[in-house]
Amino acid sequence: MAESESDWRQYLHCSTPNGSLLLRNAMTEALVSGKPLHLLHVTRDIDAIRISRQVHVSTGCLVGALYCSPLTSQREGLRPHNLGAYLMRTKPSTKALVFEVTPDAPVPPKGIDYLHLGAIHLRTYQRYQSFLTPAENDQLNRAVLTGLRAGAPFLDLALRNAVGQRSAAPEFIDQLADAVAHVPFLGYLYFEVLSEYLMLHSATSETKTFAQIGELNNSLYKRLAFAAVDGMDRLFDLARFNPRHHRLIQLIGGIEPALGPGVAEYVRRRLSHLFAQIALHPSQDAAAVTFQSADFSTLQKAAPGLIGQMIFREIRYMSRYQHLYHCFEKAKALEAWDYWNCEGIPTPFNGVIPKGEIGINPAYPRSAVRVWTARPDRKGYLHPDEEITAVLTPHLASWWAPPRQRETHDAADVSRVELTPVARSPIPTRRSPMNEVPA
Repeated sequence: MAESESDWRQYLHCSTPNGSLLLRNAMTEALVSGKPLHLLHVTRDIDAIRISRQVHVSTGCLVGALYCSPLTSQREGLRPHNLGAYLMRTKPSTKALVFEVTPDAPVPPKGIDYLHLGAIHLRTYQRYQSFLTPAENDQLNRAVLTGLRAGAPFLDLALRNAVGQRSAAPEFIDQLADAVAHVPFLGYLYFEVLSEYLMLHSATSETKTFAQIGELNNSLYKRLAFAAVDGMDRLFDLARFNPRHHRLIQLIGGIEPALGPGVAEYVRRRLSHLFAQIALHPSQDAAAVTFQSADFSTLQKAAPGLIGQMIFREIRYMSRYQHLYHCFEKAKALEAWDYWNCEGIPTPFNGVIPKGEIGINPAYPRSAVRVWTARPDRKGYLHPDEEITAVLTPHLASWWAPPRQRETHDAADVSRVELTPVARSPIPTRRSPMNEVPA
């Protein structure tokens, strides 16, 4: 690799305006304090929670945790993190709940990077491959291999850049945008790289105000997503995130003009590094791997991270996946819950970048959890109102995604379907950093 992980960490921490927030921010400081944590969760299912006395969790970027954002106790009330304030502002039909989690000890500040879950996705598929028919397995393998072959020229280009080749940034961005249609995971990676760039490099007064209270500015990447893809407000689908170079410069310039000139080169360097790190098995030499003409068996060994991410995204659109959802997703959640319990983590967080997405581990045996409904005041502060008698349970709310409209990619035709009307968080069909969709 031309640049090591430590090279990048040094740059991000020390050479960006907001890099210090990667190490010291309000959320991780609250975790390591060992004091009770107050977290905001919004739900459409408050009546079901009251009746069942259970709260179920969703899959997504937090694997199997109840999705929340931090609350800070102040004299005026509980102040939402800017991510939570956004959720309350944009989801007026939901009810705000305040969870109080009293940990048994200071919580290790270890986050989850869903971009690195590919090897787990692949292992889970291989373990439960017998749940699919031979025809379904063939269909899955063909779909992944077809996407790999079509996207191979860009995938090889990214690896060459990761080991030191300097491609022209505009052409690199255009080839990346074209490759997203064949390898949808690249849309997620592209978006996360841009989100990181915006949050760490922004110098607006709004960003500085949030930084002073230990928060990264979540509004930046939200504006990017909604401006980049038509219909993103109806279906948040990062597989459709694919701005070409000219459009990328326009998008970033519209958010913060000073950041436009440097964005393409940043994406070329950062995405190439992350792709090699995420896609390949650690034993592989990035300079020697090629995706062109490689067979499926070879690629599973050489690039398990990428193959797992591609399988994960293909399998969800099989017609029977609504019946198999719990088989595959519960297996991954069980691994996560076991790891968190062994590491003493009752409240895992999204560690792609610590921007305020934090969850509650529903299987943690050594912390106390209480929950209240909450009412906001005119200044946006929350005040606990009615305590709810409910238990957070290690039960995944049911969800499935309808078949993808491959030819049209018409978001209006891909509607959300939720199955069981029991106490749960809303489980939409795709992933967003705002947790409007699972990863």
